[in-house]
Amino acid sequence: MKTFHRSGAVATLVAVVASLSACDGMTTRQRDTAVGAGVGGAAGAVIGGSALSTLGGAAVGGVIGNQVGK
Repeated sequence: MKTFHRSGAVATLVAVVASLSACDGMTTRQRDTAVGAGVGGAAGAVIGGSALSTLGGAAVGGVIGNQVGK
């Protein structure tokens, strides 16, 4: 079971890093929101290990990233 959680966290991290290459044409606020959602989703996957915690982490991280850019 630990291997499954670890591979999910690694897959999420790889997806976040790959998606950052698409941030070239974004504004600073949009980029901060995307990065916050990615980091929050990865943290939610590591901490909770379920799809709900991953989505919740992504939502919270996106909101925080959006507000930091103000």
